[in-house]
Amino acid sequence: MIVPPLDERDRAILRLLQQDGRLSNLELAQQINLSPSACLRRVKLLEERGLIARYVMLLDEKAAGLPGTAFVLVTLDQQGRAALDAFEAAIHEHPEVSECCLLAGTADYMVRVVYADSADFERIHTEILTQLPGVVRVQSTLALRTVKRTTALPV
Repeated sequence: MIVPPLDERDRAILRLLQQDGRLSNLELAQQINLSPSACLRRVKLLEERGLIARYVMLLDEKAAGLPGTAFVLVTLDQQGRAALDAFEAAIHEHPEVSECCLLAGTADYMVRVVYADSADFERIHTEILTQLPGVVRVQSTLALRTVKRTTALPV
């Protein structure tokens, strides 16, 4: 199946929904000058193509009592598929980990952790991160302030 390229209306739909996923179809249609039925068709096609992966609500970390952010470089004892799979399965079990990326470089993973205070971060470090399968080294960097953070992609 040949997938047609995105046109400017598709891009506008994606930009607007990234800004506010709660927009009603009527509001969205009005903002891009389409009929509600044509707008809904386009949104459904974008979902079917996989461009719209899911709809979520984003919480304010400070208001949720998690004002701290740390970026942790994790090094494993092995880099074979089984070791990576074991680590990745285990990391999903911990809600304190908000993001985890496999790296090319000296460390194997970079993990973004949110925490309440220094005692909470110490707990996460000692009871979670260092206990994950295969971990031999963790190196943490604490963020002082978030300058930019977005979930929106430039479409």
